[in-house]
Amino acid sequence: MMRKVSLVLAGAIMGAGLTGLATQTRLLSSTSAVAASAEVYRSLNLFGDIFEKIRTDYVDKPDEQKLIEAAINGMVSSLDPHSSYLDSKAFRDMDTDMRGQFGGLGIEVTMEDGVLKVAKPIRDTPASKAGILANDIIRQIDGTEVKGLSLTQAVEKMRGLINTQVTLKIERPGKTDPLEFTLTRSTIVVPAVEERVEGDIGYIRIGTFSEQTYDGLRKAIEKLGNEIGQDKLKGYVIDLRNNRGGRLDQSVLVSDAFLERGKIVSTRGRNAEETQVFNAKSGDLTKGKPVVVLINGSSASAAEIVAGALQDHKRAVVMGTRSFGKGSVQTVIPLGSNGGLRLTTARYYTPSGNSIQAKGITPDIEVQQDIPQEIKDKLVENKGEASLKGHLKAGEGEEQSGSASYVPNDPAKDTQLIAAFNQLRGIKKDTAQIVEKPAEKPVAEAAPAPAAPAPATPEAPKN
Repeated sequence: MMRKVSLVLAGAIMGAGLTGLATQTRLLSSTSAVAASAEVYRSLNLFGDIFEKIRTDYVDKPDEQKLIEAAINGMVSSLDPHSSYLDSKAFRDMDTDMRGQFGGLGIEVTMEDGVLKVAKPIRDTPASKAGILANDIIRQIDGTEVKGLSLTQAVEKMRGLINTQVTLKIERPGKTDPLEFTLTRSTIVVPAVEERVEGDIGYIRIGTFSEQTYDGLRKAIEKLGNEIGQDKLKGYVIDLRNNRGGRLDQSVLVSDAFLERGKIVSTRGRNAEETQVFNAKSGDLTKGKPVVVLINGSSASAAEIVAGALQDHKRAVVMGTRSFGKGSVQTVIPLGSNGGLRLTTARYYTPSGNSIQAKGITPDIEVQQDIPQEIKDKLVENKGEASLKGHLKAGEGEEQSGSASYVPNDPAKDTQLIAAFNQLRGIKKDTAQIVEKPAEKPVAEAAPAPAAPAPATPEAPKN
């Protein structure tokens, strides 16, 4: 009996020792956290001191709200190229972008290392009619230097009331002198989806992932099937070239339109519990018809989700050149009357578990686009996500540069599109431009999907 009591006491003493150790660890951890918090608050006090000095002693009375917004912009811009603070007007404009209709010039733009570059002019808009080209660099907007402006500020300056004018000074590769364009703002309607019959093939171009995209795709598939006839229809070409992305939920729905089951995409945040998996529901809108997906160096974000999902499931043959490599998700956080915060909150992964961040999607069949020499001399090299200052690192695997994003207006000169049609018709072309990707292992089935995804913001604002 005495022996048993001793053992119990020993256990109690050991337990007390472990409890003491755990308590000590918590205290040390708590002390460390308090010290870290104290350091943060000291830094915030420093910010307050500097703000007060500027407010009271600067030679001219400063705009206090602008000082605060500049400080916020500086803080957010230090994170990655896709996080940004949106003031109330920019926040409203972003919401308009997501709906796919707005007032402006008809230009999709990106900001790379402080340089405002035209991603593409939108067809039949003031910009395209005036002759503005993809990769033009915008140096001035109504006499204001773009250098030093954020992407949001530059977009705001190009927008305005319908029928008012704005003057852009543009630098174009191959031209010694800058070009000047005076454009009249108009209502810009971005068609998310365009379709046409190409003999026995249905061609569908998805230009952006706005809230109209899935509905537009569904209607396009139905229309093409009826016009061509299911018995004659050989398949579909889904053109995602120069699609800069958009809403995450729409990319999931578009992928689901071609899949019967399985994982579409997963997103992983800082913490394990923030992981989300999105899966396909039964029902292939194309009834299993063959699909070719076209991508290039300006296919980004939501476009890469679709290409990656259909490629991993062997549901489509992906053709073209390596995509942009934007493998991150931005969450838009409303800040009441003060606008919103667009914050990078997760990386996304294809069904096979690959991150395309700073690497892009490698096509199953690489097809280089023929570029006329006079155009080639004007094009700015598209280096992809990996070239952006402060980009999120790739994680596993080497970072990859981007690829060309030129697409000719004349379909007869579109090497990649012709190759896609030939692929569906079973016509083999042995050319130096076409390189097939080595086969990869199949994708495992996925677990049930969680709640519907939150929207991700577009990579290329439109003006």
